[in-house]
Amino acid sequence: MADKPVLQPGPDHPITVTPNSNRVIVTVAGKVIADTRNALTLQEASYPPVQYVPLSNVDESVLRRTATESYCPYKGEASYYSIAVDDETAVDAVWEYQNPYPAVAGIKGHVAFYPDRVESIDVEADGDRS
Repeated sequence: MADKPVLQPGPDHPITVTPNSNRVIVTVAGKVIADTRNALTLQEASYPPVQYVPLSNVDESVLRRTATESYCPYKGEASYYSIAVDDETAVDAVWEYQNPYPAVAGIKGHVAFYPDRVESIDVEADGDRS
């Protein structure tokens, strides 16, 4: 991995990881495969925010590890899962940084979902608390 650049978030490429106490529900083929109030919201530069769900709040029985890998110089090496529900398979729909770089260490043990490869990722805001 020495040949891969390691970059630190900064003013030109900010990354924040914040707890999200709203309920996050992920469905595939009509089945809830993740349901949590312990997600982390990762906001990276101008990209849309990504919900990282604790793996312990995902139905791991539907996950199938794939050989796909990718690299982010800010987050590290990502590995992927497909989701198999009934006769449907969402290929490489889930990614995980098993050993994320220190700047995003909080996402360890969490997975994220491609919105265009799952049926829905719903973030249900809690009622007004004022």
